[in-house]
Amino acid sequence: MTISRREAIVISGSTLAGLSLGVLTRESVQAQAAPPQQAWPDQLVERPLREGFPAPLPLNPDGSAPEHPASAAGPITDPLMWRTPNRQAPEIEFDYRRMAIKVDTRGLARLTGTLRFSDLERLPRVSHTFLMQCGAPNPRGIVKWTGVRFSDVAEMLSLVPGAHYCRFVASDRHYVDEAVATLRHPQVMLAWLMNDVPIPPRHGAPLRLIVPFRYGNRSIKAITEMTFATPGLPMPPLPV
Repeated sequence: MTISRREAIVISGSTLAGLSLGVLTRESVQAQAAPPQQAWPDQLVERPLREGFPAPLPLNPDGSAPEHPASAAGPITDPLMWRTPNRQAPEIEFDYRRMAIKVDTRGLARLTGTLRFSDLERLPRVSHTFLMQCGAPNPRGIVKWTGVRFSDVAEMLSLVPGAHYCRFVASDRHYVDEAVATLRHPQVMLAWLMNDVPIPPRHGAPLRLIVPFRYGNRSIKAITEMTFATPGLPMPPLPV
């Protein structure tokens, strides 16, 4: 049986092997091929919503995350959302004792430069056990995190009240922007231990942001940069 070049591109190697053995038919090959692309609608149309998304976050009435006993802590389930071609953590320095994180306060704090573990270990150490929930209906696991409160880091930097948000950049260049008012919540942490051992590279070594009352993708992994900023300057009025 012969197939077209287009069919050869869209079918898998195992399917081609089946063809060479005469096991598969053209009809079964076409069933495995990628579905044809449909033209994008030229007007707004109704489409079914993603079932079960987003999953509700089990929060306290005040919006904080429920605390769990440390005895309930365990692993985080896959998949891991690294934004790399192989879905693996980029190679960086994973030892939290050797972390070197760029902190750009842009004139909004007394300190700026490179954050090291020696800076963090002078702050009060805290541990909390929270549920990690992704946006899909799939709780990722209950985890005990150990680190420091972000509010204590902000005080160490002498961050001014006019700093409105912070951008965290990860080793895979994923980033999140979070309001400083949110980051100052007592449950928000910068953590380097997971279940009492150093955070594994696949889960965000050497330092991970923990925002337990947000979906898990907001708890950005493997922080390499933190930049503080204010809202942009107002735009000039339009010409009359």
